Amino acid sequence: MVDSSLYAAFLVAALALCVTPGPDMMFIVAMGGRGGPAVGVMAALGVAGAMCVHAVAATLGLSALFTALPALYHVLRWAGAAYLLYLAVKAFRDRGPLGSGEGSAGPGYRRAFWQGAVINLLNPKVILFNVAFLPQFVDPGRGQVPAQLLTLGITIVVIGLCVDGTVGLLSGRLALLLRRSRRVARGLNIFSGTVFTGLAIRLVASPR
Repeated sequence: MVDSSLYAAFLVAALALCVTPGPDMMFIVAMGGRGGPAVGVMAALGVAGAMCVHAVAATLGLSALFTALPALYHVLRWAGAAYLLYLAVKAFRDRGPLGSGEGSAGPGYRRAFWQGAVINLLNPKVILFNVAFLPQFVDPGRGQVPAQLLTLGITIVVIGLCVDGTVGLLSGRLALLLRRSRRVARGLNIFSGTVFTGLAIRLVASPR
């Protein structure tokens, strides 16, 4: 269905993009640091779930709405920034030790998943990325362009999940080694809040 040479080039490009630190990876590191390895992995799963939604949207052509409705882009941009600032405030106010499950001081598994999903869904740059990146590896001559786009979209989701899941696991394990110290735990919460604040500023300040 997808041209083999184009697909090979896509795999190289997608892997390079996924291993390059970006907002999603920084968010996952922060979540793993606050809640432990399982929370980091759940945050990565949430990001991957949102990326699946983006892949389907690109396949259906819904992502093209951002080129026709610039206001929609800005609404999502500010909503995403507001949500990140909300998470930052929660992290700064959390003075307890690191947690790794429901009912603990840190973020629970389900909450980590949904936070990862919401942050990615509210990032319009991800949608614009799909519009600009995926079509470069589609061969219209082979037909079934939507199916080609979906294949590429799911591929980058899988690659991203493998990379981000590993990052979340490693950052969480490092946090568990340090969690015995309340001072270090507090420092990790401050680090997480700083990361969330920085991501919010980056989302608002950077151009399309």
